[in-house]
Amino acid sequence: MATPLPPTAGRPVAELTVRGILLGGVITLLFTAANVYLGLKVGLTFATSIPAAVISMAVLRYLPGATILENNIVQTVASAAGTLAAIIFVLPGLVMIGWWQGFPYLTTALITGTGGILGVMFSVPLRRALVLDTPLPYPEGRAAAEVLKVGAGSREGAAESAKGLWVIIWTALTSAGFAILTQTKLAVAEAALWFRAGTGATGIAGGLSFALIGAGHLVGLSVGIAMLAGIVLGWWIVLPILTAATPMPAASVAEWAGTVFRNDVRFFGAGVIGIAAIWTLLRIIGPVVAGIRSALAASQARRGGAVLDVTERDLPIGLVALIALATLVPIAGLLWSVIAGGPLAGSEVVLIGGALLFVLVIGLVIAAVCGYMAGLIGASNSPVSGIGILSVLAASLMLVGLFGRGQPPETTQALVAYALIVTGIVFGVATISNDNLQDLKTGQLVGATPWKQQVALMFGVVFGSLVVPPVLNLLGSTLGFVGAPGAGPNALAAPQAALISALAKGVLGGNLNWAMIGWGAVAGAVVIALDEGLGRAGKLRLPPLGVGLGVYLPMSVTLPVVLGAVIGAVYDRWAKRQADPEAAERMGVLAATGMIVGESLWGVAFAGLVYATNSDAPIALVGDAFEPIALGGGTILFLALIALLYRYTRGVAR
Repeated sequence: MATPLPPTAGRPVAELTVRGILLGGVITLLFTAANVYLGLKVGLTFATSIPAAVISMAVLRYLPGATILENNIVQTVASAAGTLAAIIFVLPGLVMIGWWQGFPYLTTALITGTGGILGVMFSVPLRRALVLDTPLPYPEGRAAAEVLKVGAGSREGAAESAKGLWVIIWTALTSAGFAILTQTKLAVAEAALWFRAGTGATGIAGGLSFALIGAGHLVGLSVGIAMLAGIVLGWWIVLPILTAATPMPAASVAEWAGTVFRNDVRFFGAGVIGIAAIWTLLRIIGPVVAGIRSALAASQARRGGAVLDVTERDLPIGLVALIALATLVPIAGLLWSVIAGGPLAGSEVVLIGGALLFVLVIGLVIAAVCGYMAGLIGASNSPVSGIGILSVLAASLMLVGLFGRGQPPETTQALVAYALIVTGIVFGVATISNDNLQDLKTGQLVGATPWKQQVALMFGVVFGSLVVPPVLNLLGSTLGFVGAPGAGPNALAAPQAALISALAKGVLGGNLNWAMIGWGAVAGAVVIALDEGLGRAGKLRLPPLGVGLGVYLPMSVTLPVVLGAVIGAVYDRWAKRQADPEAAERMGVLAATGMIVGESLWGVAFAGLVYATNSDAPIALVGDAFEPIALGGGTILFLALIALLYRYTRGVAR
């Protein structure tokens, strides 16, 4: 088990530095843009702590006076900003329902930033409960700490960080290069085959995406197998049954299956996700309450005169409360601007008062829950999207209680938009609390000063809230979102935003597909029982959220993730046999990260090309007649490049 560095002896001076914050901001530009694109495309985001730490060490080692604590600040800033990109699981819903035509910069930044600041503040009093006085493993926090220690401890560590940076660069260039090839149409981006299954229909689809392979490597084999189970359940069992009960229209089999999937199967998946989130809350409520009691007891001891080492000094609780209350002021102004002059005008006091109370109470609960989940299973695997689903249902039901149903269409649309904006703020709390306790664990293990990290987290939130709106605007105005007005052939699925907006519309409009949600909840309960049984037997777990995502997400997205999980497991098995297995595994993580970053950044650049040329295929070199060759040749090239990249990574890791 990793042990903290000595907190005072030989403590370096440099920690919260201007250059560290600025470097974290630069890394933020890359990782936030990549996470926004990946989240909109496939409904998954990736943890940025480890790659940010590697890049930081590779850069700062050329500057005088660089310390492990300064590197820790860089990764704290970058990881907070990259995590905040998960707000895209909510905000595109405002475009999908027609409330927004784009993403107004100030409003989007305020929703993102205020929720993120509250997430930092709410998790400050939880640090002792969930980071210090707890057996939670914090897998990503510990891994980032080990990376920082290796980089600071020896020349070999510096060499490893340099090699790791080259792994990220080469995998990113390869990933971006293949993505460019798919946009020229010389290789296909995805392929699907839809066919009848008895009296129903189903199909098989897969995408040629390095980002999805990398995401699969990072989520791990257990989640990958769970997603495969979800594919089997949703696409090859539920979809054939439901299409058999739905007469085929004059359209093709693909449109028949796609319509039934959108109208019914995805709500079945929402039921699985929702019951998985509720089960997680029930399981952790006891440990969270116990941890908070421990934190209060420690606070009383400190007030009794105990002298704290610098590694125990959080932001003063009075300042935390003041910042949290002050943050409610711009939130109130933001909500007033949504209501004023619209169909909800005249209800400002009730709506804003109810929303602020909702944000405070639900936000505090969510901060504790998400912090605990991140500590238990890691920020990447934490079911934050499930929390978003429960939040929008709670917000929508609150509005139903205030206004009832049966409102005019324009009033209902305004209520749906209001529910989504309130959920967006709460979601900012969820994403940041899900990440920053992981960062604080890293800080504890390297002897960092907590209050300085908490300040760095706020810088990360500010950087992220400034970067997210223009990236969203670029992608939304050029590629669009599936189901939204004006969506083009390259439209992004934005799966969580589509589901969350559909749930809000269904609850407030009174036409939610409760039947399919209910059946999904039943299936989710069965999966939970199976997962618990596997856990008790010491077998590979089957995370219920992973099953729900396998049902809900398009198969062209989930199948490559499953493949990436299998490839990652094979690589990790090889890594465990090496002289330094932890270093070998880290190289695999960096390779997967490079795959994600390369394709995702090209996706943002491609959106810029679409905007500049006003063409959906600005670099296409061939037409549809070339597709059979593009499918066969592209698939062979894709698999060959994956093999070469992992061979290269293994060579570096030896």
